[in-house]
Amino acid sequence: MMRFFFVLVLVAASLVGCDRSASEAPAASSLTVTVATPVTRRITREVAASGSVAPWQEMILGVEVTGLRVAKVLVEPGERVVAGQPLVELDRRTLEVQARQAEANLLQARASAELASSQAKRGESLLAQNLISTSNFDELQANRSRAAAQVVVAEAARDEAALRLGFATLRAPDAGVIAVRRVQPGQVVTAGNELLRLIRRGRLEWRAEIAERDIGRLKIGANVVLRSPDGENVAGVVRAVSPGVDPQTRTGALFVDLPAPGTLRSGMFVEGRVQVGTADVMAVPRESVVFRDGYAYLFVLGDGGVVSQRRVDAGGVQGDFIELRGGLKPAEKVVVRGAGFLSDGDVVRVVETKIPEQAAS
Repeated sequence: MMRFFFVLVLVAASLVGCDRSASEAPAASSLTVTVATPVTRRITREVAASGSVAPWQEMILGVEVTGLRVAKVLVEPGERVVAGQPLVELDRRTLEVQARQAEANLLQARASAELASSQAKRGESLLAQNLISTSNFDELQANRSRAAAQVVVAEAARDEAALRLGFATLRAPDAGVIAVRRVQPGQVVTAGNELLRLIRRGRLEWRAEIAERDIGRLKIGANVVLRSPDGENVAGVVRAVSPGVDPQTRTGALFVDLPAPGTLRSGMFVEGRVQVGTADVMAVPRESVVFRDGYAYLFVLGDGGVVSQRRVDAGGVQGDFIELRGGLKPAEKVVVRGAGFLSDGDVVRVVETKIPEQAAS
């Protein structure tokens, strides 16, 4: 019995050892991933900035007469207008009466001038016959000159009345888009008050503040891509770069023309990217880079399918690729698909893929 009991103890010990060995064996890999080596790609260098959309030129429109009532407002905000188009009409009756009165005064002055001229001509004949004195003739000459001057004054008054009558209709000084309306029918206007605001030619621009370290890299004519609130990309072109830097904010101003603003509207605050050149860099698929704790990591494939987590210096995103500034050798393989599920030291099954050498940015 003692011998039989001893045999049972040995068998049990051997079974426990087998179980322990099985538990300590490496687990079979359960995650299939794709890997690839980095490639050299030509990327576009960009400077990121934020700024507001504003009119290229905004014209504040008002009338040049005071005390007249608005008869009609012919436009609404957002409406496109052409140069010379009527925008606001004032009550013209008072100005029309003044214009007719000025015209009548001119006719009267011309009649007086004709009479004075005739009298002066007769005076010349009478003076030649010694029928009037020289002083009388001089008076006739003065009357003729005075009457001619009164005609000039009456013509100026007539022209002024006609000009004021023209002011009764506010017209667009240039083509553009009505941005703001501050006038209603029946309102009594005052000269110089803002009635409408016009975005000249409908042109918008993007105005951004650029850090002093980047402003020297910007060139007039450079391409710009803005991101509208609805996700649409809007193309622009650098129109001007400020020649100086604000000593308080250490930034300079950038002005970007928007030929086709799309859904962008004046006053919107949007982000943009200014293209400053191209360069050939090492790049990996965007999917292969894992961001943890604020740092960028790649999982580099080692012997036996074991991956190691490595921190790298990642640059800008270009489409589906990310620039690598350091941390990886050109011949090393990195996990692409499945990288986000890995930890340092995991064992994987590999399906190798090839990254295109060059694709459109």
